[in-house]
Amino acid sequence: MNLDPRRNAFRDDLADARLEGQVTANRFVAGEEARCIDPVADLRAGRGHDTPIGSQLLLGEPVLVFERQGGWAWVQSARDGYVGYVGERALGPADPQPTHLVSAVRTFAYGQPELRSKPMRTLSLGSEVTVTDEVEQRGNRYFILSTGEAVFHRHLTPLGAPLADDYVAIAERLIETPYLWGGNSALGIDCSGLVQLALRLASRSAPRDSDMQAAEIGMELQQERLLRRGDLVFWKGHVGIMADEQTLLHASGYAMAVVKEPLTDAVERIGKAYGEVTGRRRV
Repeated sequence: MNLDPRRNAFRDDLADARLEGQVTANRFVAGEEARCIDPVADLRAGRGHDTPIGSQLLLGEPVLVFERQGGWAWVQSARDGYVGYVGERALGPADPQPTHLVSAVRTFAYGQPELRSKPMRTLSLGSEVTVTDEVEQRGNRYFILSTGEAVFHRHLTPLGAPLADDYVAIAERLIETPYLWGGNSALGIDCSGLVQLALRLASRSAPRDSDMQAAEIGMELQQERLLRRGDLVFWKGHVGIMADEQTLLHASGYAMAVVKEPLTDAVERIGKAYGEVTGRRRV
C-alpha cells in the first residue's frame, strides 16, 4: 500500500500503531496526545533547524506525539494529519481544552489586562486559547487565558462558529501577509496554507498541500466553465483563489506576500516558471 508519508507517521524504525499491518517498521507506538503551546511552531521534515519547513502548528493545535528525542518531537497534527518534527518545547499537555479562537488577523497576549502593559506574545488568526475569566480595565474588556495572559475580548470568538460563510472574505483579510514557504499563519503564509486556513475558519476542512487540495477539494471544473468567486486555480506546486471572475487572490512567491492580481497576468507570469494551469476546482 502506497501511503503518503506527509499524512501517515511511519519510518523504518518506528510507526503509528494504527498503521500496523499496512507498513513495515521495527516498532509500532500509540501516539501521545499533546497540544502546541507556542504561537506558531515550525513542522519540519527532519530534526534540526536547517531542515525544510513542511507546515506549521498554531497555538492550541492538537497533535499526536510518536517520539521525543534530542529536543525534537515526531508528531502528527490531529487537525489535518500532517506529519513532521517540531521542537519539543513547543508542545504542552492536551488539557485544558481550548474555548476560543483568535478572530483578529493578529493580536497581542498581554501580561496583564492593560493596553499600556508589555505584550508577551503575538497570536495569529486561527489560534485557539482557553479563557478562564473576564475583566474590565479603562473601559476595555479582556479575556484572561489559562496561561494568565490577557487578550482584548473583541479579538476572540467562541469555538464552533464559522468566522464567515464566505471563505474568500477570510482570505482577503490576509492581504499583505508576508509569504513564507510552509507558513500557515497570519505571521507568514504560503499559497496552500492560505487556502487551508481560510477554509478552516469557514468551517470547511482542507488538506495542507496544493497537490492534495487539487485532488480532494470540491469538484473539478471543465475548462469551458466560467470561473467565479471562491473557485481554486492550480499550477504544479501552486494554488490561488478567485476573488471574482477575473481576479486571483494568492500567497505569491513573486510578490512575497498575499496579493490580488488579474488572473491573466498571473497565468502569463507563473506559466514561464511552472507551466500551464493544471486544474480548476469549485469548493
